[in-house]
Amino acid sequence: MANTSSRTLRLLSLLQIHHYWPGAELADRLGVSVRTLRRDVDRLRELGYPVQAHRGVDGGYQLAAGAALPPLVVDDEEAVALAVGLQAAAQGAVAGIEESSVRALTKVVQVMPPRLRRRVDALRAMTVPAVWGSTGRTIDPGILTAVAQACRDTERLQFSYTAHGGEQTARHVEPHRLVSFGRRWYLVAYDLARHDWRSFRLDRLAEPRSTGARFRTRELPAEDAAAFVRAGIGNIPAPYTVEALLHAPAAAVRGRVGRWATIQEVDDRRCLLRMTTDSLDWPAMALGSVGADFEVLSPPELVAHIREWAGRFSRATASDSSV
Repeated sequence: MANTSSRTLRLLSLLQIHHYWPGAELADRLGVSVRTLRRDVDRLRELGYPVQAHRGVDGGYQLAAGAALPPLVVDDEEAVALAVGLQAAAQGAVAGIEESSVRALTKVVQVMPPRLRRRVDALRAMTVPAVWGSTGRTIDPGILTAVAQACRDTERLQFSYTAHGGEQTARHVEPHRLVSFGRRWYLVAYDLARHDWRSFRLDRLAEPRSTGARFRTRELPAEDAAAFVRAGIGNIPAPYTVEALLHAPAAAVRGRVGRWATIQEVDDRRCLLRMTTDSLDWPAMALGSVGADFEVLSPPELVAHIREWAGRFSRATASDSSV
């Protein structure tokens, strides 16, 4: 039975790396007869893999798309590439897929053998991430996956946390959800020492340790975890409150920067953007990325900041000489 199971996995791996296999060639690769190959294909179909058979002299097999995604078989190199790619996506390389990337990364890391984890860690250590923005803070994927696993398994979590003022405290929480908001990750959790819900920035969280103690999920005092984080951020004073009038439809602007700002429609062709931020670089980049004219209403510091950028760009393009 063990030999049959191993051969079935080998068959699945071959079907996943080639679009189409002639039956005789596939049987030869597996070292079995054509009749045994048919039985192995039937076994894969029973497990939910949609294997298509083509009859005739040149008949063969191919793995087709199904109604649901069955388990995949990947080799060592593919597993490392998958983990590294998911880590990059989780850190915001592509907007909108951060949370699903963390869920997938959590599953991959959980079943990855130690030798492959060491390769992933080594590759990450020798790679310099390019982060769009000026915070200079990146999240350790190990912390991200540890917290995600605690959320998934409803296990109480302990960690060290550095508050906004620099005070370091030990926390014991019941983790609820991870939220990607703007350029940062937040953990929404029930703080057992303070007997209240809190949100924690993951770039300030260190040494997460699962206690193994399970808990029953409490009712969150908000519509969802993202709304809870958004409300908490709104109560924290930020150095700058940005307002700008953009000459573009509100729907178009929301599609570009709506995840980090509030967009209010003025008319069919204009909208008002509001944003709180601790850096002027971020709103300057966000406004520039919309691809439309705009007017900064406040603060005056942003006007000066953009003028400085404009002067720098103008000087960079002033010469007509070829480089």
